[in-house]
Amino acid sequence: MSVLEMKVPSPGESITEVEIATWLVKDGDYVEKDQPIAEVDSDKATLELPAEQSGVITLKAEEGDVVQVGQVVCLIDMDAAKPEGVSAPAAEAPKQEEAPKAAEPAKQEAPKPAAPVAAPQTYATGAPSPAAKKILDEKGIEAGQVSGSGRDGRITKTDAELAAVPALGGSPSTATGSRTTTTTKLSVLRRKIASRLVAVKNETAMLTTFNEVDMSEIFRLRKQYKEEFAQKHGVGLGFMSFFTKAVTRALQMYPDVNASIDGDFKVNYDFCDISIAVSGPKGLMVPVLRNAENMSFAGVEANIKDLATKVRDGKITVDEMTGGTFTITNGGTFGSMMSTPIINPPQSAILGMHNIIQRPVAVDGQVVIRPMMYVAMSYDHRIIDGKESVGFLVAVKEGIDNPVEILMGGDERKGLGL
Repeated sequence: MSVLEMKVPSPGESITEVEIATWLVKDGDYVEKDQPIAEVDSDKATLELPAEQSGVITLKAEEGDVVQVGQVVCLIDMDAAKPEGVSAPAAEAPKQEEAPKAAEPAKQEAPKPAAPVAAPQTYATGAPSPAAKKILDEKGIEAGQVSGSGRDGRITKTDAELAAVPALGGSPSTATGSRTTTTTKLSVLRRKIASRLVAVKNETAMLTTFNEVDMSEIFRLRKQYKEEFAQKHGVGLGFMSFFTKAVTRALQMYPDVNASIDGDFKVNYDFCDISIAVSGPKGLMVPVLRNAENMSFAGVEANIKDLATKVRDGKITVDEMTGGTFTITNGGTFGSMMSTPIINPPQSAILGMHNIIQRPVAVDGQVVIRPMMYVAMSYDHRIIDGKESVGFLVAVKEGIDNPVEILMGGDERKGLGL
């Protein structure tokens, strides 16, 4: 019998372990070569694990298991014939016929554990756990006055902590709504994100500066050219291309914003690799636009669309999220009016976009209604001074307020590649 041992491949440099997030097949299923059989989480991305050969699969790891790179997670019997018309292999039929026989010894032994099986029934009356009993005794509350949310009505420590001491001469306080809780293990990616965010707050001198931009001209350009732009380039003309172009211009004007700290040294980059924050099923991810300073509006839109699709489909690679010299995040898509975005290490700054609201503003001495957006830039004050941070954000504002002159060289059609 030819059996293939499938081992966890390395998702990328420096990654030594992954977590089995989801098995996409069941033990005993017949799988085809290159068929996705599992989703695995690393501390940087969620990746699909494809079958290396066709055959009947035997799983060697459970969902939620953390396994090392190179560890065997399943076996594939390559000699097994593909079943006709069913997803499960025909070889499973004898196992199903033998199942009742295998269950008979368990039935014979059933009387032995009879007492332990019955024991949990005592909790139906609301018996507290040892920890809960101690808390109730300290509060002077009788167990019968508390509704237990544990198994079979058992009073948990949380129930005891939330139990209110009854007022003198009154009746005990009782809960009237649902009091169930759900505990779910955080994925490797989510745990890594949490660790990195806490580290940023603790290890950087992070400050945030704010400004507002007038989106009127961008609205006009999108309305006037959206159909022609889409027909020629095959992508829509969105806000992100304008902000990306404005950011790359500002980074070239203020190079210390396009830098990072490496120990006692400052590293400046002569290229603009822009990380774009994308919300995916497993959490926030930041795929990178390489050399965004050289991209056209259509190039930015096409690359963002491609990377965002990969994130949402779980097909983004570690290499596509590695690096980046500056990050743009758009909380406005979820309705955020104002926020202080957290720096994406080892970068030194991040730009936060927000929702667009029609607000009265003064223009040439007149009050007019304009589509306005607050923008925020968080930066590491260890490497970026206030002058650079404010100047950078003003430069971004200039590009958004007046995109034709600042970002398109005065020719809007040529600037959009039309």
